[in-house]
Amino acid sequence: MAMTDSERAARAELALLAGAAPDVAAALKGWLARLGNERRLSAKTREAYARDMTGFLGHLARHLDAPPDLAAFEALAPRDVRAVIAAKRAEGIEPRTQMRFLAAARSFGRHLEREGLGKVGALTAVRAPRIARTLPRPISVADARKLADPDLRAGEARETWVLQRDAAVLALLYGSGLRISEALGLRRREMPAPGEGDHITVTGKGGKTRMVPVLSNVLQAIAAYVQACPFALELGGPLFVGEKGGPLSPRIVQRVVEQLRGALGLPDSATPHALRHSFATHLLARGGDLRSIQELLGHASLSTTQIYAAVDASALMASWRAAHPRATLGERSGKGG
Repeated sequence: MAMTDSERAARAELALLAGAAPDVAAALKGWLARLGNERRLSAKTREAYARDMTGFLGHLARHLDAPPDLAAFEALAPRDVRAVIAAKRAEGIEPRTQMRFLAAARSFGRHLEREGLGKVGALTAVRAPRIARTLPRPISVADARKLADPDLRAGEARETWVLQRDAAVLALLYGSGLRISEALGLRRREMPAPGEGDHITVTGKGGKTRMVPVLSNVLQAIAAYVQACPFALELGGPLFVGEKGGPLSPRIVQRVVEQLRGALGLPDSATPHALRHSFATHLLARGGDLRSIQELLGHASLSTTQIYAAVDASALMASWRAAHPRATLGERSGKGG
């Protein structure tokens, strides 16, 4: 049976504490408790913090030739922190992951200062790696619909209810713009039957809840899966289950999309999360306003949602270049209109 998010977080936290100097381990335990109790971060986020901090401490120990204690932390110079980041860069780790390592270390540093255990000024003195902001790559409306069509996999040697389940999950990701963790975290009682409601309450990042609409055809796809499912879906249990009746793993959904994009000739960027991108981009293209899309996606900041405006503008220009009779001529001559 697959581990729960809480179990994975506990394992990551134990691994972090096992490799730390005793006084640092005690401080890390307090930091992890603060993340869970005061900041109310989800188990998945706590696991990420623990893993990133484990990586940071491992590289720092190699740089210092010993696991750092609290005195060593306070004595860190900016060059020591840069050495850790440089080591990650040499391993081919991308800037976004480097930034996460530094963010975890800074969070721990703030905890040390709040608890009177020392001030690690070197962590804030080092500039975070620059991240090139890439535009999301949405899937076309037609391809998004095909991904959620169970008939596309009719020839597979899989049970019908499994195909219906996969189609229902993908339809929900595209139809409501959910993260895969949000869709698979739904309880049976949280999804209305067709004709009994048109929205659900979703728990997103940081434990924040939001209300999102569910299309009638998506509700019908989910109802078909529920009816065909051979397991008794308890009201308080997961809505989507695996072939042995336990919670459905995100990796199963990812593998399904990998297979389907091969059948449809889609690029590697066609992932379950790309369906969420497609939801936002297609809404914007049809006149949806950014504020409403921000609420539907559960973004904390409008600037995060604004990236879809750039996607929409980019697609518009691509269409113009392909279709406008003077586009090629104007670009070749370098003249504007």
